[in-house]
Amino acid sequence: MNRKLIQVLLSAAVIGASAGAFAAREEHTFDVFVTIPTPAFYVIPSDPGWIHREQQLPWRLATSTLGSLRKYFDVKNVAGSIEARLDGRPYLSNQQFADDIALRVLFNGKLLSEHESGEVVSLTDAAPGKRVLLEILPMPPANGVYKPGRYFGSVNMVFNAVLPDA
Repeated sequence: MNRKLIQVLLSAAVIGASAGAFAAREEHTFDVFVTIPTPAFYVIPSDPGWIHREQQLPWRLATSTLGSLRKYFDVKNVAGSIEARLDGRPYLSNQQFADDIALRVLFNGKLLSEHESGEVVSLTDAAPGKRVLLEILPMPPANGVYKPGRYFGSVNMVFNAVLPDA
């Protein structure tokens, strides 16, 4: 009788231990952040969900052309205008064939340069705040034909609050 009791207890222990091995567990980890601008100066995306993610330019199969990226920013500088420049040359690169697609970057309709800052929002528009458009436009190759492949690149913009001359 002791032997049967020990077998039952051991069987129960084995079943109990193996049940834990079949238990499911899920974990989720994600980053949370917030950007709280100063009320005096800011240049922030109107929809903050896209800025930290890779953006795909649309390929138009019917016309074999590459589309642009268009996103809005909210801007404000209560003390003056806003200038911007590019921090590096904007382009898409296909490292396999060393082919580049040049990009034009327009902010509020003004072409950004990597060499010098230029005014992109005037004092009269910046003081009350305004929503402006960022456009990233691919420049077609000289022969008009894009080479097949996967292209990647970065666009880095720098914005400065400018005080009016005294």
